[in-house]
Amino acid sequence: MSGFIGKERHAVDEKGRLMIPARFRRRFSAETLTGGTVGKRGAAGWLYILKAPDRSLELYEPPVWDGMRKTISALSDFNPEERLLKTLMYESLETVEIDRQGRVPLSKEFLDHAGISRDVVVIGADTKMIVWDPDMLSSLLQANTERFAVLAGRYF
Repeated sequence: MSGFIGKERHAVDEKGRLMIPARFRRRFSAETLTGGTVGKRGAAGWLYILKAPDRSLELYEPPVWDGMRKTISALSDFNPEERLLKTLMYESLETVEIDRQGRVPLSKEFLDHAGISRDVVVIGADTKMIVWDPDMLSSLLQANTERFAVLAGRYF
């Protein structure tokens, strides 16, 4: 499923729409492209979008998010930490429709969260796409270049 790999530079248009890179659109599942239950007539499909804590935006296909939803739903509403996590996750989540040109609308709230004014970098991260403001991504990479070998050694 999915297999989004690579990095592309794009721009958000004047209406706040992001063009999903063609090579990522080719990897969409059938469920993503059906428009699902939230899709409007004429929509080419839909995705989930999440404001990530690192100030990026994450785009998920419905089948991938469904697995995450099951994990979140299993959290207890009676455990304060688990309830807080549910609240934080769902406060940061929206669905967005993919139009026939392969664009998704990004709300002002989501654009502001990620510091995006025009240009973006879309990173394919296997089961999701991560959208960054280019300057914020560059700063993150520069600040953490030395950590890559340590992190890779710890997990691989």
